[in-house]
Amino acid sequence: MSHRSRLAAVLVDVPSGQHDQAVGFWNAALGTEGKLLDRHPEYAFYGEVTPGIEFMVQALQAGSGETAPRVHFDIETDDIDAEVARLQRLGAEVVERIQSWVVMRDPVGTVFCVVKIQVQGMFEQHAKTWE
Repeated sequence: MSHRSRLAAVLVDVPSGQHDQAVGFWNAALGTEGKLLDRHPEYAFYGEVTPGIEFMVQALQAGSGETAPRVHFDIETDDIDAEVARLQRLGAEVVERIQSWVVMRDPVGTVFCVVKIQVQGMFEQHAKTWE
């Protein structure tokens, strides 16, 4: 059975104590204000800063073991389990399952997440089909 996926988002991850500073920088750098939502205060959403690619600044949770800022990517898919299995066959490992997404690491340690479809129109237009 086939499934589809594509790169959907780029996130700047920062320790929670640096979130406001990072959001201020990216507001100025991008010329737009990130939207802070009551439901997910750890994220500042900038929307599609490049058509089809969302940008966010995320505050890392205390105790996550991450102390330095980093960038991570989201891969959106119509079948999370199939995409995770495909990426594991390529050498990635599951770090953690959180709510509806899976945090993974590629073979050299780059963190990325596999998420449900975020940008439906762009997904339909650009997702790759995997057998």
